[in-house]
Amino acid sequence: MTAATAAPRTNSPGPERHRPDKPKTTEPRQHPPTFLSDPYPTLARMRRSAPVSVLHSDGGLRLWIIPRYVDVRAALFDRRLAQDVRRAQALADSRVEGVKLGTEVTHMLSSDPPDHTRLRRVVQAAFSRKRVEAMRPMVERITLELLDGLDAAAARHTTRTTTATVDLIRDFAFPLPILVVCELLGFPREDRDLYRKWSTAIVTQEGDHAAFLRAVQEMGSYVLAIADRRIRRNDRPADLLTELLAARERGELTDDEIVGMVALLLIGGHETTVNLLGTSCLALLRDPGQAAWLRADLTRMPRAVEEFLRYDSPICMATTRFTTEPVDVGGVEIPQDEFVLLSLGAANRDPARFQDPDRLVLDRRDAGHLAFGGGIHRCLGALLGKLETEIALTALLARFPGTTLACQERELRWRNTMMLRGLEALPLTLRR
Repeated sequence: MTAATAAPRTNSPGPERHRPDKPKTTEPRQHPPTFLSDPYPTLARMRRSAPVSVLHSDGGLRLWIIPRYVDVRAALFDRRLAQDVRRAQALADSRVEGVKLGTEVTHMLSSDPPDHTRLRRVVQAAFSRKRVEAMRPMVERITLELLDGLDAAAARHTTRTTTATVDLIRDFAFPLPILVVCELLGFPREDRDLYRKWSTAIVTQEGDHAAFLRAVQEMGSYVLAIADRRIRRNDRPADLLTELLAARERGELTDDEIVGMVALLLIGGHETTVNLLGTSCLALLRDPGQAAWLRADLTRMPRAVEEFLRYDSPICMATTRFTTEPVDVGGVEIPQDEFVLLSLGAANRDPARFQDPDRLVLDRRDAGHLAFGGGIHRCLGALLGKLETEIALTALLARFPGTTLACQERELRWRNTMMLRGLEALPLTLRR
């Protein structure tokens, strides 16, 4: 459930070697035609080429990309790689004009200690193992509601000569986690399309800072209106928004921080699961042998989810960091005040860490993926994201074991961002 901090839009990276004393940089260039649908060959070339690659964003900002598992893992725990978005914006402004990093939203992923420590402390209890496990009945109920809806749609559109096609992303993968977050926060489920619109504008940005600003402003007004209405009515339901408002009364949160926290929960609370459900289903459709192994015993699902997270990480690039002093990565020195991207997707396919990493192996024994990051910024909602995926895939496979892809794989559309790894749509033909 990690939300990507707004980052400068980048062209796809090409591999490049660097000398510690005089690193070279690539020229900006367009994505290879297949990068969004399959970034792994490009990421593999980066891993083989050097410990660090450099590219420029569309705005001309230099970005250092770390692709190897051992280096990514070390960097996730390295306090010399900071994430404070206001300091990052000042640094970007000193280099180029017009690059916007999203300073309008303040949350844990865009903060460093002590602010990060204070913000995380407010909500970390809500995502403890005990609290997440208590959400299981709620997640199961929402899952069954959505599957009943798919069943009804299939019955309406199936005839003797045709079968029903659904979009798994639109009809199942998106509404499931967003409805869970709505119940967690006490937000109206009928507004879920608004949340998706805001999430797309804030997370992907695609160089359109005006759309980013509109989404932030609309979301902020929406959240504070709900909060004010609760206070006027003295309405204090047992949900996370009530806990955030209590923290504000204790002087632990500001209004802006409440908005940022809700934005992180609304966006991060569904982005990872939406992407993971889509890529997991596609991986099973591509590999009938692995699908059969899983269907033979659905209690294997928790182990399978860990492999889905490794095999096609829903977050391809971790949130942007910057160096507060020189940092050595595999013999390459990244100078102070440089922007750094950690490629979780590349690290999770590193053959130096995982055996046969480009193959889906649902009973894999070499655990240790980095899909949820690590260190102080490790995804707070990791347990909830895994629970949602486990329940959703188990129920989906149990009800529709014969489901097939309803288009050619080359026709699938992928989200147009380097940061996230997810499908825009996944048309399926449902079969029992």
